[in-house]
Amino acid sequence: MGTSSNATTWLLLWTVNNIGVTLLNKSAFAKVNFKYPYFLSFVHMLCNTIGCNILFSCIQQGCVKNLLGNITRKKIAGNDNIWIFLFSIIFSLNIAIGNASLRYVSVNFNQVMRSLVPAVTILMGICLGKPVSKKRQVAVLPVIVGVAMATFGDMSYTMFGLMITILCVLLASLKVVASGELLTGDLKMHPVDLLSKMAPLAMVQCLILSIALGEFEEIKTRWNKDLDPRINWYPMFVVVFSGVCAFSLNISSLMANKLTSPLTLCIAANVKQVLMIVISTIIFNTQISLLNGIGIVVVLAGSAQYSFVSMAEKEGACKKADNFVKDDSDEEKGPLLSNSNGSISGGSNTKMKSILSSEDEELETSK
Repeated sequence: MGTSSNATTWLLLWTVNNIGVTLLNKSAFAKVNFKYPYFLSFVHMLCNTIGCNILFSCIQQGCVKNLLGNITRKKIAGNDNIWIFLFSIIFSLNIAIGNASLRYVSVNFNQVMRSLVPAVTILMGICLGKPVSKKRQVAVLPVIVGVAMATFGDMSYTMFGLMITILCVLLASLKVVASGELLTGDLKMHPVDLLSKMAPLAMVQCLILSIALGEFEEIKTRWNKDLDPRINWYPMFVVVFSGVCAFSLNISSLMANKLTSPLTLCIAANVKQVLMIVISTIIFNTQISLLNGIGIVVVLAGSAQYSFVSMAEKEGACKKADNFVKDDSDEEKGPLLSNSNGSISGGSNTKMKSILSSEDEELETSK
């Protein structure tokens, strides 16, 4: 009963944080005129850096070990540092461009376009020689058609906003592929450990972008007019609170993945997307034509179908891997039950499950 209650709590926190981060980011641009997406991303990464340090400090003292489990920090050396640095560039650009997209387009348009991420990820996987089933390829077709319908006509966006959002989708897909390699490849890093290494690098990179593009100077000019909390507390509250929610989203995402089933997460993700579009339409008074509305429904249905196809394939592959390892152990019980160091030989099975869960463990700092 306790475990079920905890799972529900973390799932609710994940859903609320997911919607909250996107709406807070859009509110920063639309409601309080904080039109600085790269500085906003810097604040997000600052909050994640501080949050990770506090979290690991608590883990060392045994405060949250029962809650989050054992999180080990891997020592990075040699060429691994280069890969971490290169991934941090993708990571920070994904967050910064994602926030920039929200400045120039509606939340609805942003969410609908982001539904293309699985299709682009599949295309990238095919280019990298990774097998992709026909079922998955067919499942993304309704999403592509729905996106075309939803973005045609009078849904609010500019051409520059469209280009930024397309870049956002490409970077999000690239992040899925790259983070999967770091989480399940040779390094096999824990998501929180990866976040703790990414956040400081991304923080510096976002600050450099903000300074280079003139945001930092404009914030300094406006500080004594309307951004200083002593003059008006609301703008900086929205900015800092969105950063806190961004860190909370990462932790709640990790715990939701750990405590719930793939089916539950699939359903929650699709419910979240529907709620996001409905709430943003009301808050930001987004105008939607009949064709746009039908397109959004097609995208949501297509996304749900893709999620369930993906989940079914993952569970099928896990069962197949389990049966394969079981058959192997039945045939050669003696030598295959343990290695020379006494560890149980389930390496290939563990690797399979790790790979299959990499998409679910993706860091969700920005949506």
